[in-house]
Amino acid sequence: MIARKTEEGILKGSVIRAMFTEGKAMAERYGAENVYDYSLGNPAVPAPEKLKSVIADLVKEADPLELHGYMNNAGFPEVRDRIAEDLNRRFGTSYDGAHIVMTVGAAGGLNVALKTILDPGDEVIVFAPYFGEYKNYVANWDGALVEVSPDLFAFQPNLTELEEKITPRTKAVIINTPNNPTGVLYSEETLKRLGETLTKAGERIGHAICLLSDEPYRELVYDGAQQSFPAKHYKHTIVCYSFSKSLSLPGERIGYLAVSPEIEDEDRLLEGLTQSNRVLGFVNAPSLMQKAVAACLSEKTELAFYDKNRKRLYESLTACGFFCVKPEGAFYLWMKVPGAPEGKTVTAEEEQAFVDRAKEERLLLVKGSAFGCTGYVRIAYCVSPEMIERSLASFRQLAKHTVN
Repeated sequence: MIARKTEEGILKGSVIRAMFTEGKAMAERYGAENVYDYSLGNPAVPAPEKLKSVIADLVKEADPLELHGYMNNAGFPEVRDRIAEDLNRRFGTSYDGAHIVMTVGAAGGLNVALKTILDPGDEVIVFAPYFGEYKNYVANWDGALVEVSPDLFAFQPNLTELEEKITPRTKAVIINTPNNPTGVLYSEETLKRLGETLTKAGERIGHAICLLSDEPYRELVYDGAQQSFPAKHYKHTIVCYSFSKSLSLPGERIGYLAVSPEIEDEDRLLEGLTQSNRVLGFVNAPSLMQKAVAACLSEKTELAFYDKNRKRLYESLTACGFFCVKPEGAFYLWMKVPGAPEGKTVTAEEEQAFVDRAKEERLLLVKGSAFGCTGYVRIAYCVSPEMIERSLASFRQLAKHTVN
């Protein structure tokens, strides 16, 4: 009955979702307080209070036929205008409302963008480690995912290898900063060099390469650092944004695409994105949430909550002897599986054995191979501080059995 591609997707599944389901089963066996589930990047703080009051006011005062009705497939014009103005104020850009397409989260936005630009067989380049769902999104449109191997020291994009892997079939490059799974920020120098590399490569192969900048963690940055805005460094950029993390709204599925005004074939691209939004069955982004987030663009999630978790977990795990990349953004800790020297990683079998050993301590950690980088685990610290404290004894036991 089902398609071969769907059957393949079921067999491959999602490692993260599978662990989340396994965690629920373990919680029933051992009690939720005795299972330490670090698998899913689900925000752990509620949405800002202002958002609640804005939604209540909209429901009470707005014209219900407009509030809950259809609009242009790209979204309400006034919402798109406000988002463009906010981006221009913050990043010195020159968007107007026509350059914004409201989407069903960043995932919906990425699929809209990929459907619009990909022909079967076109190549999309990603930098390992990367969000594993990119494989599925590219495969949805019969594209070919091309991986650039990880920089195991700084976890910045390997631009030398990128240049080597660009071919005439290269249509897009996806970046994600702050990065899921490492928590690393791509530096301004890296982004500047990336833009220069893509510009030269586009001239060499005879067409522009689209940079898809996946930015759901843009607002989650620590220690006073600032995330450089990738679109400022390369004119053929589409920003894919979600309010899931910045406003703790993952289930509401609300985000946008921001298309650089100087991008190649701007008018046709915008028409294509709007059409793709419709024909994919999204039709338009959720109407109520469009208006709600437009009134809350200056609101942010409780960063101090995640920062406290970040520091406590990083300091505790390094004290146990684990090597961790100190997160600069997002809410993930990238920890090396013990057993290999600096700059090297363990095998996939050793990685799996480590994850299985962690489960014996009732720790659910996502293996790095799910992100295209074997030899690490991702720890999502968007959890309660109390859970972190309860889990530390289990991490110490894990270290006792695995750290040399």
